[in-house]
Amino acid sequence: NNIMKKEIIRLTVKVSVNDRKRIGLRIKNLRKEQGLTQFQLAEKAGLKCGNLSRIEKGKHSTGQDILSNIATALGKRLDFI
Repeated sequence: NNIMKKEIIRLTVKVSVNDRKRIGLRIKNLRKEQGLTQFQLAEKAGLKCGNLSRIEKGKHSTGQDILSNIATALGKRLDFI
């Protein structure tokens, strides 16, 4: 039973990491399509550049409010990201 629980937890973490990477890559591609630097997008979204960098690399999990700020700064709806 413990083995099963550990496997479920491991799979959940793996999915979360994949989602973070997918979202980060989407943000990076949208930013580049608009010709924005990380600094410019971070400033428009009210973030520190280092935080945006970690989000784009999928190394930082972030809440819906920050993702919403990024989407707005990119002129997109949150569900587009």
